[in-house]
Amino acid sequence: MQRADWTGVFPATTTAFLPDGSVDEAHVGAHVEWLLSAGCTGVVPLGSLGEGATLSFAEKVRIIQITVVAAGSVPVVPGISGLSTEECVALARAAAGAGASGLMVLPPYVYRGDTRETDAHFAAVLGATRLPAMLYNNPIAYGTDLLADDVARLADRFPQVQAVKESSGDVRRVTALRERLGDRLALFAGLDDMIVEACAAGGDGWVAGLVNALPAESVELFRLAQGGQREDARALYEWFLPLLRLDTVPKFVQLIKLVQRETGRGSEAVRPPRLVLEGAERDSALKTIRAVLASRPAPSAQRSALGARRPA
Repeated sequence: MQRADWTGVFPATTTAFLPDGSVDEAHVGAHVEWLLSAGCTGVVPLGSLGEGATLSFAEKVRIIQITVVAAGSVPVVPGISGLSTEECVALARAAAGAGASGLMVLPPYVYRGDTRETDAHFAAVLGATRLPAMLYNNPIAYGTDLLADDVARLADRFPQVQAVKESSGDVRRVTALRERLGDRLALFAGLDDMIVEACAAGGDGWVAGLVNALPAESVELFRLAQGGQREDARALYEWFLPLLRLDTVPKFVQLIKLVQRETGRGSEAVRPPRLVLEGAERDSALKTIRAVLASRPAPSAQRSALGARRPA
């Protein structure tokens, strides 16, 4: 199988909710269009940031359908996750039926299997469709750690494995994957505050979180880092880091949605068991967010051009 042309900034999109708790379908589609107008090159709905664990099966399929329509020819790579392998296989097939371009495959929620069980789960999901797949490694969140040898074993067995989202927080993993697999797979940074380091280590893309609020800055940061423009990348990165670090804490969903609210690109609404931030916790977060936004760099010529194409 020819390697999928996946590179650049792929937003892990948030899921907007209406006051009654239902999915805000109109916002989902408009949000995808806005992100792509800023230069994002793929979309990853139904990830952890998209609150996939709280969505029903029908809601997940509907979000994929809306995202596919909004994205047009841009790759849509939904997160495939659930409590059981059977559920994940069914979702993978439904995603293919809804027009997804690929799958981001997670280990099962809750149960932390051994190597044999983990391989069996991935094998079942990868074998359910012919879509190219991105393996998602996040041992901090899911307790299952895919090392370079594990990824290579799955890639050897399943040619549809085309990419890895590396979210261990250890940038040496990107180096190890590149050393072990060469250019066979696209390597994506999965944590916002490792993107510059990941690009330097050979990364191809970024499954990003704060891009939901600040897409032009995210796209430019990736461009600078990928292009080796070290000083410009460092300056933008240092400004951005206090917000990018919000992607790496337990309440990252609430925090990123709060940044969206502050930039006028969404609401704070989350689905229980998550609750909107309040009190001193919210005040502290807003202090950081507002301080960073107040010192937002002047748009570059490229960013101004991108902004001019954003939908109202």
